[in-house]
Amino acid sequence: MPDFSFSQALTANQADFRPLANWKYRRLPFRALVTLLVRATGVSTRLTVDAGAQNVNQKSPIQTGGTAGQTPVPQTTPVLQFVAMPFDEIVVSIDEVGGLTPTVDGYINIEPA
Repeated sequence: MPDFSFSQALTANQADFRPLANWKYRRLPFRALVTLLVRATGVSTRLTVDAGAQNVNQKSPIQTGGTAGQTPVPQTTPVLQFVAMPFDEIVVSIDEVGGLTPTVDGYINIEPA
């Protein structure tokens, strides 16, 4: 089913980077199992994930490591999975809070559930 990969260099203290802002499937057409992998090259990034009215992950540190521009894989990156309902909008928001300029790489997959 639908997949989306992203890689973005953040600016110092950048708030609310939303990688899924223009993705066709950010508003789900069906009940789905959502799988999200996010990794950063710096230690100062925070991840917030919402699905409809459900807050899945709130301002949590993002794992560091890897190489900028490389899609994260489950063997080296923690997997965030949750079930979202039809018409839920998936909002992924990333904040850089340490005045650094890390690169954030991510992958999202949705499967009908």
